[in-house]
Amino acid sequence: MGSVSLKIGDGTARFNRSSICSSAVNIIMLFSVVTTNLFALYAFTYNNNNNNDNQNNQLHTSLISEKVSEIMHEIRTSQKKLNQMEQNILGYETLDLSSDKIPLELTTFLQPHALPLGKDSKSGITQMTASVGHTCGKSMELLSQFMNYKVNGQCPDDLPVGQRLILRGCEPLPRRRCFSKSISKSGYIYPLPKSLWMNVNDKIVSWSGFNCKSFSCLIKKKLTSFDLSVNGSEINRFVAVNGKNDFAIDDVLGLGGGRVRIGLDIAGNGSTGTFAARMWDRNVTVVTQTMNVDGPYNEFIAARGLFPLFMSIDHRFPFYDNLFDLVRVGCALDVGSKERMEFLLFDIDRVLRAGGLLWVDGFRCVNDEKKKDLTRLIERFGYKKLKWVVGEKVAGLGKSEVYLSAVLQKPVRA
Repeated sequence: MGSVSLKIGDGTARFNRSSICSSAVNIIMLFSVVTTNLFALYAFTYNNNNNNDNQNNQLHTSLISEKVSEIMHEIRTSQKKLNQMEQNILGYETLDLSSDKIPLELTTFLQPHALPLGKDSKSGITQMTASVGHTCGKSMELLSQFMNYKVNGQCPDDLPVGQRLILRGCEPLPRRRCFSKSISKSGYIYPLPKSLWMNVNDKIVSWSGFNCKSFSCLIKKKLTSFDLSVNGSEINRFVAVNGKNDFAIDDVLGLGGGRVRIGLDIAGNGSTGTFAARMWDRNVTVVTQTMNVDGPYNEFIAARGLFPLFMSIDHRFPFYDNLFDLVRVGCALDVGSKERMEFLLFDIDRVLRAGGLLWVDGFRCVNDEKKKDLTRLIERFGYKKLKWVVGEKVAGLGKSEVYLSAVLQKPVRA
């Protein structure tokens, strides 16, 4: 995701990106400077025999002025065209902060703020500028709704609005100066490890924006991952193996040689944290990335005493390079186009340490081309294949589909 770099002097916030378009503008500017100087040189070195002819001098001066004006007009026209081309290519628009439709709080948040001690000696910056997702400009109606609130008051009940903005690429969201709704959880929070397998009480969750207002309702709608009872499907996940495409956690950890301590579970749009719970039992700390599509997944994970990460699959992971011993990803890897999958896998590779394990857990191969795309991409990374299984698996409606599961080890790169 890109971010917004702001220049507020004229009341406008523009997204600054280095691109082919900006390079073209620089070339045109250079050409204009050279051309202007040549005309000036021509004027000063004009035939000395005519130096006393004022009429000729005035004529040539007028011609030069006309040429310079033409050049400047061409530069301005080219700049406008190139800026429009850049906006069309990158998909962003200009945020006009002077518009009456922009909430005052959004303008206040995006204003640059001077550092209290002046210029920072290490970074060289003199002010801090807030950032928002680069596509926020395309969702101004929603963004304005999100930033329309009473300062120091209660935040609006608009959790779905924030999630809709994130799913549209408006990520990160701007900060707000209001108090979010708090729910008393007294009497419903249990200590670890008891909390890992206790059904979460409906009263400690905000049901804003959901059709269901209880976990029993969600379970009836086939969202069975919220069922932590002894008869539920979650109780045996990652422990019992239901086919050759399923790997048991202990088998995967064994491939890590006892050096798996922290992990990242990329769940996409919905996970209740069962993988992290199983890993906690084995002294491994796991962060679970998930959204709240169709249910309060983040609150459910936190109620279990685990660490949820509320962010979309398209967002750059907010972690430093080479940190995690293990990264697990399943259906979330199917992000649509081949290019989007590449961006996701490169970011996974970035946060996974050398020698760490990438667990591809049941990637659904919609067609043979999809499987080939993933296979070629993995081969490009040079990962060592510790486990690699491609086989059929019965899906939700009893239909047999092809899935790929693998455990891969990241190589050491110079």
